[in-house]
Amino acid sequence: MHKVKDLTGPGRTDRFGIGGTDLGTMATAPDGRLVAVFGDTFEQATVGGPGWRSPVVLFGDPASARRGIEWTGAAGPGSYAAQVLPYEHNSIINGRRVSTVIPTDVIALGDEMYLHAMVCEGIGNVHWTEVHRSTDNGETWQHTGTTWPGDHHGGLFQMLTWAPGDDGYVYAFSTGFQRDKGLLLHRVPADRLTDPRAWQGWGFRGGAWAWGNPPTIALTGAYGELSLRPVGGRWLLAFFDAGNYRIDVLNLDVPTANLYAAPRATALHGTSWDAEDHAAGRVAQLYGPYVVPGSTLEDLHLAVSQWNTTTNWPYRVMQFAGRAPR
Repeated sequence: MHKVKDLTGPGRTDRFGIGGTDLGTMATAPDGRLVAVFGDTFEQATVGGPGWRSPVVLFGDPASARRGIEWTGAAGPGSYAAQVLPYEHNSIINGRRVSTVIPTDVIALGDEMYLHAMVCEGIGNVHWTEVHRSTDNGETWQHTGTTWPGDHHGGLFQMLTWAPGDDGYVYAFSTGFQRDKGLLLHRVPADRLTDPRAWQGWGFRGGAWAWGNPPTIALTGAYGELSLRPVGGRWLLAFFDAGNYRIDVLNLDVPTANLYAAPRATALHGTSWDAEDHAAGRVAQLYGPYVVPGSTLEDLHLAVSQWNTTTNWPYRVMQFAGRAPR
């Protein structure tokens, strides 16, 4: 893959009060706009300082998606990208100290949008996950009341990506937020998305895989951020392979495909800061690949995060483009 442009940072998102931010999972809103949800966000081009909020939402022009997303607005008062969930950082919520709430994926179903998020005390320590709903194209969000404890499915139901099939189900892959765990697969009827009792695991029991079994790890490894999307009649799963320090993409015929046998390609290679080459797909401290709406198999676009944890800049989201594995 090659770099298309920086999506956030100086000269890109200053007018929304966004200097440093990450993640940027995306979906197409019911009104056709791109909705991008970002994680810990600050007004200055760094980590820390004024204006800490998470998550925040930017709106993009769908016509610009494959040439480099152009932002058209933000959720919040005026042009300022406000925190879209009502909580305070470093506060006590339900008896637990919460430092931040981090989005994992956003989905559109009919006239509504749903956001899955992790309620955290520091990076990697997830107290619980929850689902929020928007009925106004991502402008405002309300808690659905749906939550799962952080240790659900042995802690492998924290970082989640989901996408609707054409069979009435939403399919979801999940892992932990520690970047040391494999992947689980789940499904839920789209009209019961917010009912935890309706979720089914994909598990191996009695010599066969089946829905309704306790979920079995579908792909071993050490994974971070995930992005599952139907593209061109296929299912693409992009993910941060933390164990191998790279971003990979799987090309699946169905979500229940054998992940070990599916076509897989490395989209971006992790590297040291002095060996970066974005034009050749070599990126230092990369994570968070999210499929950009409007992508095709021949022209796949990913929103990719980068955080220099030594200097705290860059701390940004970039857009890369290439081809899906065949």
